[in-house]
Amino acid sequence: MLSQRINLAAIFRWSDRLGLNEGICNHYSWMVDEQHFLINPFGVHWSELRARDLLLVNEGGQVVEGVGQVEPTALFIHWRIHRTLPRARCVLHTHMPYATALTSVESGRLEMCCQNALRFYNDIAYDDNYQGLALDASEGDRICAALGGKRVVFLACHGVVVVGPGIATAFDDLYYLERACQIQVLAQSTHRPLRIVDDNICRKTYAQIMQDQSFADHHLTAIRRILDRESPGYAD
Repeated sequence: MLSQRINLAAIFRWSDRLGLNEGICNHYSWMVDEQHFLINPFGVHWSELRARDLLLVNEGGQVVEGVGQVEPTALFIHWRIHRTLPRARCVLHTHMPYATALTSVESGRLEMCCQNALRFYNDIAYDDNYQGLALDASEGDRICAALGGKRVVFLACHGVVVVGPGIATAFDDLYYLERACQIQVLAQSTHRPLRIVDDNICRKTYAQIMQDQSFADHHLTAIRRILDRESPGYAD
């Protein structure tokens, strides 16, 4: 479990450098087993988070290891997804700016207009029914139902959730999702029509990208090398 703590701490620190976080809000979690998951504690900024700061929480929301509290929306979103979708070992929820911008416009969708977007071809769900803060189990269940078998769900007027079987793969997806959204927002700012890729090419490129997931592991390894040099306290 220590290695997963360190990996989670690394992507928290790196996400802060990329501006993917929002204050002390948003959460990343890792399902340790069927009854427990790791998550960041309330009030700790991502730029200062260390491996030891992560809380081990049980299915009832009680902290069984670590010091701090679980923010309620984190419990209702993350644990409901972990519990319902075992393939979602890692759950990442952010209000990252470009992706959230797309959730904030009418019928906002990630368009297949750049290579980064193609890695998510037919793998994004959209929840267009914003209902306020996720402060009860039913809201978490609704988000989980919207996600279904997809890797990403866009939450209207809110943000995104990315899930994956591993920390490296989930973070790699989160990173490229925001880059794809950034490219689309910049392209749309020119007021010129988007150049949409043909469905056959989308399917081909998606298959090519998904064929080799080792890129995600190398991405996380590179992040940890940089943090080991510049901010080694993350692994404490």
